[in-house]
Amino acid sequence: MGDGYRDAVQEPTVSLVVDGTPRTVTIDVRTTLLDALRDRLSVISPKKGCDHGQCGACTVLLDGRRTLSCLTLAIAKDGSEVVTATGLPVADQLHPVQEAFLEHDALQCGYCTPGQICSAVGMLAEVEAGHASHVTDPRLDPDETIELTDDEIRERMSGNLCRCGAYPNIVAAIREVASGARPGADVR
Repeated sequence: MGDGYRDAVQEPTVSLVVDGTPRTVTIDVRTTLLDALRDRLSVISPKKGCDHGQCGACTVLLDGRRTLSCLTLAIAKDGSEVVTATGLPVADQLHPVQEAFLEHDALQCGYCTPGQICSAVGMLAEVEAGHASHVTDPRLDPDETIELTDDEIRERMSGNLCRCGAYPNIVAAIREVASGARPGADVR
């Protein structure tokens, strides 16, 4: 005797470009992007932390924007591009954010690091696009560049938790990349 749901509904196929590689997976319509990546496509960079969108360990870049993959249904993202921390290096050269994390020792156990890195890359793109945060000076002219202070970095990264407490080093790494001190720090 079969599962009534599975017998009645054919599971859909979802096509994604994951870290530059086209991938197709057949999933249950209730499957999150995180579970599709980890359990069906063996992409283990994004981590399952809280599974409620509260820790940021599952953060990926989805069509260029940082996204909590545990809260995103995979079926809704058919045809999308997903970049994980594993997909950030180009030609075996680490992304500037990854290099800065290593140089500033911005990790301890490493569990949150892929999500932190993807969030940092996405956050830098948001700043570049002029997106304000809750701590951005409201008197700032829309044409002015947002100064990425430590308060700005902390506010913008507040959705990514580190149970080891590497926050000062994470802020320092992002500050270095944002300052342009690291060549090739353009974000994708």
